Amino acid sequence: MSKPRKPKGRPISGWLILDKPVDFGSTEAVSKIKWLYKAQKAGHAGTLDPLASGMLPIALGDATKTVPYVMDGRKIYEFTVSWGEERSTDDLEGEVTQSSDKRPTEQHIRDILPKYIGTISQVPPQFSAIKIAGERAYDLARDGEAVEIPSREVEIFRLTLLACPDANTAHFEVECGKGTYVRALARDFGRELGCYGHISGLRRTFVAPFAEDAMVPLADLVALEAIDDMDERLAALDALLIDTCEALSALPHLVINDDQAHRLKMGNPILVRGRDAPIAESEAYATARGKLIAIGEIGQGEFRPKRVFA
Repeated sequence: MSKPRKPKGRPISGWLILDKPVDFGSTEAVSKIKWLYKAQKAGHAGTLDPLASGMLPIALGDATKTVPYVMDGRKIYEFTVSWGEERSTDDLEGEVTQSSDKRPTEQHIRDILPKYIGTISQVPPQFSAIKIAGERAYDLARDGEAVEIPSREVEIFRLTLLACPDANTAHFEVECGKGTYVRALARDFGRELGCYGHISGLRRTFVAPFAEDAMVPLADLVALEAIDDMDERLAALDALLIDTCEALSALPHLVINDDQAHRLKMGNPILVRGRDAPIAESEAYATARGKLIAIGEIGQGEFRPKRVFA
């Protein structure tokens, strides 16, 4: 019987909050970071289009188990809409499908924004990762198929017009929930204003719970490749990581001792005692000596592990 293969790479764990440059794909970014860190595994929390820049949280090692908690977080984008053209991709990459000489006034733009705040119905772009009959919408669109994508509800918490530098463009900022397509907002703005529109600039500045000042430019990471000593290079890279626990900051937190940590790592529940102990929580996380041990649920006086960390 053959022995199981030992995973390649370092068992490093944590979050790297990348400031992704334009014309660099999210999958390409993850591969680059995984290679730089010599990590066993890596994944990202929310795709950014190649034409978009900004925050791309990348999880390494055991931190990949916390990706869903970041995917569900609020996001903030700054974006520019160019008026006069609707495009097949709803951004600069696509072909022009509709055009107009009409241009909106600043007041007309401000007047429509309240309609897009709160829980709204949104139809994702034709070029999106939405699955239609088991296939990605963008694959069908590339094959020339016009598909009907059903609308879905998304949450817009805040939408601000930042500036109208000229008649052809407007700058916005939006704070939104999971699944919101900013490209679809630009498309819908243009249709409602009767002038058509598409995204000509997009930057993500926040993905909860990570702040904008946590971002590390790709150029800074690549510059560390100049360090010849591998141990020194990896130490410099590791210093840029954020602890895995940060992704769970919205959940209740239990601080436990070494004996309890051992029980959780074996898959066993532990007793939750004390006046301030949570009574019931569908999800919480436990740490010992500042290290993440498990994510689990609290009920009937116990913390029961669902995900255990090395």
